[in-house]
Amino acid sequence: MATIRVFKQYVRIPFLILGLLEYLVLMGSIHVAYKVRFVNSVDYNPSSIGLYVQAAGIAAVMLLSMMSVGLYSVRIREGVIGYLLRFMAGYFLSVVFLSVIFYLLPDMFVGRGVLVLAMLISGVVLLCSRIFVLIGKPNILRKRILVLGAGKTAKVITELRRKSDQFGFIIIGFVHLRGEHDEVDKHRIIHVDVPLSDFVIDNDVDEIVVAVDDRRKNLPIHELLDCKMRGVDIADLLTFFERESGKIRIDQLHPSWFLFSDGFRSGTLVDATKRIFDIVVSSFLLLISLPFILFTIIAIKLEEGWTAPILYRQVRVGQDGKPFQVLKFRSMRVDAEKSGKAQWAVKNDNRVTKVGGFIRKVRIDELPQIINVFRGDMSFVGPRPERPEFVVELSEKIPYFNERHRVKPGITGWAQLKYPYGASEKDALEKLQYDLFYVKNYTLLLDFMIMLQTAEVVLFSRGGR
Repeated sequence: MATIRVFKQYVRIPFLILGLLEYLVLMGSIHVAYKVRFVNSVDYNPSSIGLYVQAAGIAAVMLLSMMSVGLYSVRIREGVIGYLLRFMAGYFLSVVFLSVIFYLLPDMFVGRGVLVLAMLISGVVLLCSRIFVLIGKPNILRKRILVLGAGKTAKVITELRRKSDQFGFIIIGFVHLRGEHDEVDKHRIIHVDVPLSDFVIDNDVDEIVVAVDDRRKNLPIHELLDCKMRGVDIADLLTFFERESGKIRIDQLHPSWFLFSDGFRSGTLVDATKRIFDIVVSSFLLLISLPFILFTIIAIKLEEGWTAPILYRQVRVGQDGKPFQVLKFRSMRVDAEKSGKAQWAVKNDNRVTKVGGFIRKVRIDELPQIINVFRGDMSFVGPRPERPEFVVELSEKIPYFNERHRVKPGITGWAQLKYPYGASEKDALEKLQYDLFYVKNYTLLLDFMIMLQTAEVVLFSRGGR
């Protein structure tokens, strides 16, 4: 089993195991550092409850810092050098956060010598283990999947070509079904001559993904039921993509799925907890970003003159289709849309100023939206708010587009993390699939994970345009 579901979120077991082991290493490094530093001191007590609390707290902060720089993401492609740089960034962040915690909670303070020694010990152990995982990546932790079908529907799975997209599973093959036209590469097609349940047991199959072109004619119900009773998981194509790619495939979606699938739930308690989360997180972000806000204001004025406007106001579509004015630091020329017609932002857009290009890249231009969050127009995490002109156009061409307005738009979001800046109808379709995943699976845990990954985006300057 390569994934489990925790609070409606798919968690990859390899990373869960890795995180738990590394947490123990981080805790152990604190104890070892204490022993080395104070081995002859009468104040050192290895069985002290206080020491265990300190080690547990410091290890948790370090682990969260590592998560925020993407060390628990399957999509790291920089190799060993990338891991080294991310480790350095993660440890630097942990020092910053721990400094604040030591100031606020003096009892957590362990001393610079202990902290530095613990970081050196854990850094060597974790980096060596990560390099081993990077090179080896044992298949024993990956789910073995058999695809039922080899036609047009099943061929969609072959679009997952990148290693990062296939980290959690191995495709054993595609089962040919009588009466179905095969479109998958013939070398990957399996002709099963024995009962399906016997085949999956003999080949250690963990899950069967049903990808049949016409379920009314070709679905072997009794054989699938037999497999199910023998402990093999059965999943449809939509669920498979939702779990493995973090998006909901619109081309495989039927209206009835919205009615019978889990998720897409809201209520007073959910709304209240999200509102509290928004206010707390936005207040913290405002506090730590004040220096960047002042720097941005000065930079805009220096580049375009002291009379140039700092903020850019634009009408966007919010929850339930209600319009509101979004606030951003102005990153384009004042006459960026002098024709009066809404335009998509494009790569290397000549309307973007020098300061604007930088603040877009590191997402500083989004900071004034904190005011929108306080007003209640936006949430900290949610779909990107679109302009009314684009919403009308896209709603006519893309099915289910308006479903993204079931929740408040956000400063950051699942789609913003998973897909580059949208600048076309095709991009809007791709981002909608991630937005639907967020609307369906929203929890505070998901918001928290998105926040950590947003830190990675800002640190490594990915996705801005």
